[in-house]
Amino acid sequence: MSDPGPAHGGHHHHTERHFTGGEFVRDTVLGMADGLTVPFALAAGLTTAIDTNRIIVTAGTAEIAAGAIAMGLGGYLAARSQAEHYASERRREQTEVRDKPAAEMAEITEIFERYGITAEESAPVVAALRRKPQAWVDFMMRFELGLERPDPRRALVSALTIGGAYVVGGLIPLVPYMVLATTGAALGVSAAMTLVALAGFGYVKARFTGLAPVRGAAQTVLVGGLAASVAFLVARALS
Repeated sequence: MSDPGPAHGGHHHHTERHFTGGEFVRDTVLGMADGLTVPFALAAGLTTAIDTNRIIVTAGTAEIAAGAIAMGLGGYLAARSQAEHYASERRREQTEVRDKPAAEMAEITEIFERYGITAEESAPVVAALRRKPQAWVDFMMRFELGLERPDPRRALVSALTIGGAYVVGGLIPLVPYMVLATTGAALGVSAAMTLVALAGFGYVKARFTGLAPVRGAAQTVLVGGLAASVAFLVARALS
């Protein structure tokens, strides 16, 4: 029996799937981790001094709002700074390509040599890039400076992602104080919910980033639990 071969005229299209949501995951991790730990620590600390859940919920909600705004603003400013840095470096590269082409061509040759490609082998590519100034600048930005062109919407998306993740994470440890009658019972349930949420969050994060899910969950619980414990002890000492 003859082999019919791959479909579509015998051509096999190799498709590589890579995870490309690194910035989204980073922002979600940043917001969710703080959202889970800080409001829990505040509520737990207040539990030692206040026996009214309503006051704890009010304080926790105010902290979530303030924390989400502050962290979202921080993410926005960081993304804006990254975009401004890229624009500044690109203008500098454009000037150097225009005013110092020989030096820039030598830098391209050096870049290829890092990958084991000789000057003679890279010469056609260097010559081709010289005929295309914008591609030349793109190449230098990527391979000389290691900078990727930022998404113009990145700042707003980062702010909303971090702030939204903080709100979602922050509400989890507060829910028991909203539905239970006593602060003591609410504290125990809040601690359990926070640990479960940290484990689940770490598991999902690890799946997205290609790490071992169980290890990711354990690391997140350890780091988040330690941070929450320290914050709780400080709040309790000051209460």
